[in-house]
Amino acid sequence: MATRPGATRLVAWCAYLAAASRAIIVLLLEGFMLRSIAVLSLLAAFSLAQESAPAKPVAPGSAAYLAQQGEKLSRDGKQDDALALFGKALDKSPGMYEAHLGMGEALDLKGDYEAAREHFTKAIDVAPDASKEQALRALAVSYAFEANAYKAAEPEMQVFNKRLAKSDSEGAAEICNELARIYLESGDPDHAFKWYRMGYQTMANKTDLPADDKNLWLFRWESAQARVAARNAKPDEAKQHLTAAKAVLDKGNLPSQVHFYPYLAGYVAFYTGDFKTAVAELQKADQRDPFNVVLLAQAYEKSGDATQAKVYYGKVLEMNMHSPTNAFARPIAKKKLEGGA
Repeated sequence: MATRPGATRLVAWCAYLAAASRAIIVLLLEGFMLRSIAVLSLLAAFSLAQESAPAKPVAPGSAAYLAQQGEKLSRDGKQDDALALFGKALDKSPGMYEAHLGMGEALDLKGDYEAAREHFTKAIDVAPDASKEQALRALAVSYAFEANAYKAAEPEMQVFNKRLAKSDSEGAAEICNELARIYLESGDPDHAFKWYRMGYQTMANKTDLPADDKNLWLFRWESAQARVAARNAKPDEAKQHLTAAKAVLDKGNLPSQVHFYPYLAGYVAFYTGDFKTAVAELQKADQRDPFNVVLLAQAYEKSGDATQAKVYYGKVLEMNMHSPTNAFARPIAKKKLEGGA
């Protein structure tokens, strides 16, 4: 049957409208996508700019600027100059947390511990919530400079309780180990053992602890027992735990801990009277850690090499970090170089 002309035109017109509609939809979608891409690109660029933008510099002469410069001078071993700048910062801003903290650290490095603790106490009072633990631990380190573990335990316990309250088991366990080490190097291995054990049990009791983390805390626990036994004059027990610690490392899943083994072996050797082995092992330990270096100096001294001992005691005093390891090492080095026993 023949198609009527009107019907043919109608079909053609419908086909035209359909094609035009599709074209318009495509254009609209393309435009939307382009605009979306442009917006996303702008957002990404803005985010990148925010991340890569350097911190806004502080104004020269401001309290923040003076505190920053004081921190740098203290790290460079210029504690008197640092204290002068911290003092000026506090004149401008008496409640400035960073200035009180920096003042305390510089005073500890100079050996003025009582004055240091006055500033740490003030730093704790004015610290923002995010910095409260830092200030408390700095106070504990100040007591460690004088081997006063019982007083160091007070701020450490506050940090420990804060972390437990937040269900931060790992953080709490790390504080246990930190306090244990303060006890150990303050000459109280029995209290050290109790805190090391608490730290280990805190992590060992976690049912969701990955296997690598279990091995990490086992290595720390065996290391702790080796050092405690060495300080308690139990050489056979110390060597057993040293061997157990090495066996954990030999599993191969703790590469970040391998470099601690020479320190551990050197520590056990030193405190069990094998000074030749202590020198050999501690030479392989981290020479940026003041406690490793002061142990090496003492091992040289015990071996009869006073010249090398003096060199390494001097290296300790060139290190100006405010940390537990320096709190243990710096007073020993200072006393030795000043002619003390």
